Amino acid sequence: MGRILIGGTAALLICIFLSPKFIEYLRKREFGQQIREDGPQGHHVKAGTPTMGGVLIFLAVAVPFLILSDYEWRSIGVFGVAIACALLGFADDYIKLVRRRSLGLRARTKLGVTIAISLALWYVAEHEAHLAPTLRLRFVDYQIDLGIFYPVLIYFVVAGTTSAVNLTDGLDGLAAGCAAIVLLAYIGITFITGADLDMAMLAGCLVGACVGFLWFNAFPATIFMGDTGSLGLGGAIAGLAVMTKTEVLLILLGGIFVIEALSVVIQVISFQTMRKRVFLMAPIHHHFELKAWSETKIILRFWIVAAICCAIGFTIYRQSRGG
Repeated sequence: MGRILIGGTAALLICIFLSPKFIEYLRKREFGQQIREDGPQGHHVKAGTPTMGGVLIFLAVAVPFLILSDYEWRSIGVFGVAIACALLGFADDYIKLVRRRSLGLRARTKLGVTIAISLALWYVAEHEAHLAPTLRLRFVDYQIDLGIFYPVLIYFVVAGTTSAVNLTDGLDGLAAGCAAIVLLAYIGITFITGADLDMAMLAGCLVGACVGFLWFNAFPATIFMGDTGSLGLGGAIAGLAVMTKTEVLLILLGGIFVIEALSVVIQVISFQTMRKRVFLMAPIHHHFELKAWSETKIILRFWIVAAICCAIGFTIYRQSRGG
């Protein structure tokens, strides 16, 4: 427990103390957020706000983790996926900043890199961490042997989670706060097994970094995490899901991310098939913005929903282990 607290506190303090200088550096380099022209009108005042704060998040995670870690394969796998996804996001952010537009890497480039990351995670999970290629259905306490299709499952978990967290990152502090709540649940999940304390420490570092980042990212934000942060945090959550055999349970634990992603899918399908929009704008947090909800109200209510989903998911996980 001590390592978890030390790691989390260290990550939090690193984020808090380095953020002012980092924000000042980004402002001098004019590394500011590019705002979509078709986004809510209220967001145009945020144009130019420093972005790529994910660099700071993962620096704050890496330092205490690399010092305190026992370097077990499970935690190394999760850390590696998180860093790899963060680097993918960094490349995307950098292209947006250099070209002064809201579009970064090509979709096929992201797809190829995501497949490579997923295959690397599969190799570590099955061949180094010696996890069985199974899908655990904790709701009914049943396992499905996936065999050669296990890498496909891992790809869908990584791609789905990173995309969902990325879609959620649309309001000040929304993605960072929701990610911190989900990662807090994973501290509990990895801690109660007794055999995953290194992953619990990593999850603690991630929570600490998210909370430290929120000090500056909360409304009104002075820095955004960018794709560096959202893809990195999504990768970390996906890695934890794979290594703890909670791939299906992640649908509930990350319920707020699922809702955000589903709102986009529903909007696209509805518009393409019936030329009608279900929501005023997708992802769904923009719908509530256009319904005249204040940004802080949306963020706080989404955090509450995230906490409820995690509480239910953690309870199911604990019950599936026999209490």
